[in-house]
Amino acid sequence: MYQQKYNDLKLGERGAIISIIAYICLSALKLIVADLSNSEALKADGLNNTTDIIASIAVLIGLKISQKPADLDHRYGHWKAETVASLMSSFIMMAVGIQVLFQAISSIFKGGHTSPDLISAWTGIFCAFVMYGVYRYNKSLANKINSQSVMAAAKDNLSDAWVSIGAVVGIIGAQFQLPWLDPMAAVIVGFLICKTAWDIFREASYTLTDGFDENEIKDYKETIQNTYGVKGIKEIKARNYGNNKVVDVVILVNSTLGIKDAHEISSDVEQAMAKEHDVFEVNVHVEPN
Repeated sequence: MYQQKYNDLKLGERGAIISIIAYICLSALKLIVADLSNSEALKADGLNNTTDIIASIAVLIGLKISQKPADLDHRYGHWKAETVASLMSSFIMMAVGIQVLFQAISSIFKGGHTSPDLISAWTGIFCAFVMYGVYRYNKSLANKINSQSVMAAAKDNLSDAWVSIGAVVGIIGAQFQLPWLDPMAAVIVGFLICKTAWDIFREASYTLTDGFDENEIKDYKETIQNTYGVKGIKEIKARNYGNNKVVDVVILVNSTLGIKDAHEISSDVEQAMAKEHDVFEVNVHVEPN
C-alpha cells in the first residue's frame, strides 16, 4: 500500500507541472496584451495567474516532500508537506489579491478611463478555454489517484477559467461607452483571488488542526459495527496525513474471546476499512465487554 501511495504522489506531479507551464504561458500573454490594449481587467487576470504559478510550484514541492519515507525526525512520514505548501500558497495569493483590489479601486476613482482594445477580450476567451482544458485533465488525474491537492489545483484551474470570462465581460462592456466596467471587472477578479486564497487557507488549516468530516466518521462506525465479532465501539477518532486517512478506534468484543480471536477481529476491521473507505491506516484497540 505504501508503494502505491508513493506512486500516486509521483503521478500527481504531472498535473502540477502542466498547471505551472500553462500559467507561465498564459500570465505572460495576458500581461503583455493587457499593457498593449490598456485593459485593467486582463492585467488583474494575468496577475492572478502569476500567483497560480507560485501555488502550483508549492503543490509540486509538497508532493515531492510527501514522497519521502519516515525517518528519525518524522516517524509518521512526510504526508502533510503538501498541506503545508497549500497553506503557504494561500498567503501569497491573498497578498496579490489585495494588491489587485487596491490598484483596481484606485483606477476607478482616478477616472479618465479609455475602452481597452478588443484584442484583450479575444485573449481572455482563448485563455479561458485553455484553462478549462487543464481543469478537465487535472480533475481526471485527481479522481484516478484520489489526490485532494491535485483536485484543489483542478478547482483552481476552473476558477481561473471563470475569472477570465469575467474579465472578458468587463472588457466587452467597456466598448459600449462604459469604460469604467473594465476596472470594475478587475475589482471582481481581485475579490475572486482573495476568495480562492481564503478557501485554500481554510481547508489547509482545517486539515492541519486534525479537523475531520463527522459524516465520514458515521460511515466508519457503520462499517466497523457490521464487522463480525464487534459488539460495539467505545471510541473512534480520525485525522488526515496529507491525502491519507488514519483512524484510531476502540472496539468492544466478547470478554470470553482469546487473544488470537480478538486479534483476528481487529484485522478484519482494518481490512474492511481499507476496502470500503480506502483508509490508509487503522489503529484498533480491543476491550472486553
